[in-house]
Amino acid sequence: MSPKYTKDDFYDRIHSMFGTRFMGNGLLSDRNYEHWYKQRRIMDPSFSKSNLMLSMRTFNDKAEELMEKLAEKADWKCHVVMHNMMSRVTLDVIAKLAYGMELNSVHDDQTPFPRAISMAMRGMVESRNPLSMFNPFKQDVISELKKNVTLLRETGKERIEQRMKAIQDEEDIPKDILTQILKAAELEGGCTMEDFVDNFVTFFIAGQETTANQLSFAVQELARHPEILTKVQAEVDEVIGSKRDIDYEDLGKLQYLSQVLKETLRLYATVPGTTRTTEEETIIEGVRIPAGSNVMFNTYIMCRMEKYYPDPLVFNPDRFHPDAPKHAYVYFPFSLGPRTCIGQVFAQMEAKVVMAKLVQRYEFELVEGQSSMILDTGTLRPLDGVICRLRPRASKK
Repeated sequence: MSPKYTKDDFYDRIHSMFGTRFMGNGLLSDRNYEHWYKQRRIMDPSFSKSNLMLSMRTFNDKAEELMEKLAEKADWKCHVVMHNMMSRVTLDVIAKLAYGMELNSVHDDQTPFPRAISMAMRGMVESRNPLSMFNPFKQDVISELKKNVTLLRETGKERIEQRMKAIQDEEDIPKDILTQILKAAELEGGCTMEDFVDNFVTFFIAGQETTANQLSFAVQELARHPEILTKVQAEVDEVIGSKRDIDYEDLGKLQYLSQVLKETLRLYATVPGTTRTTEEETIIEGVRIPAGSNVMFNTYIMCRMEKYYPDPLVFNPDRFHPDAPKHAYVYFPFSLGPRTCIGQVFAQMEAKVVMAKLVQRYEFELVEGQSSMILDTGTLRPLDGVICRLRPRASKK
């Protein structure tokens, strides 16, 4: 997707929330290409292969904490809302790897920062209606939303200032994403504190919710398709066995699990599409699009079209077998072009570690009576949260 097509004014809605700066001009919402490109140059090295390999320890440790938490409810009776649990672990992962923060939300997600993240996600839904700000029955909610957004930004500013001082004082500091960004920014001529804080919020909102949604939908589809789950279990048993820590080299061997995760994103693209503004008149397959038009490229719709995927509503991981035909410019859950998601590989490594451990340890099934509807909150999540019963795989009764 060429940079000459700029992001449209939809992204102004996440720049600020009810008059309070939210994601500002972070990587996701920045509409100025030159400013965005400078930020992207600064951040790209943090997501290099060598740095991602170093992330495996945290992926393993946080996923292990989730497995231990699930063990408390794995009696085939308790109802576990998997989206809630996946949201907790992905929040802990991004907090640790990006900013060296130990939130421990797997054990308690009602502390101020995790609650602020949840409120911010709710705010993204509320802010879709521009009249909400004037609704007298919404004023308490809006006030609470603004307080929580302010808390996120103040926490980010404080964390960044502490790290800057630690670098200046030559203290022993973690080699996380924040450290690398600060050092790279110095080489690029610096960034404003607003830029740093904008991306602090962006990383948490974009880096946590999307992966949690993918993991939840993957659990839902595996529970619906026991024959596919059996194949995933066999692969995990062969590659991982009973060992606690999954190695970076193991990820490439989990080919069928990769297909499952890709097929999950085909049916449930966590971000359904992206929008751009045409700066000049454009003709697409004979259709004239005037200059200044806002155009949505919707991977959710395209991936459910018979034209591209036979029986499109059928969950079939073999669509992503290495030898299967590929359709260009149809499947783009992480966007396309220079503004493709910077955390794409990070997210898929994280998802694979969490899913491999879950499949390694537990049997699971969907609780009867729940909805399979999708909730659109800016990202797509399962409406009822994917409620499951679990038991250790060793237990057959």
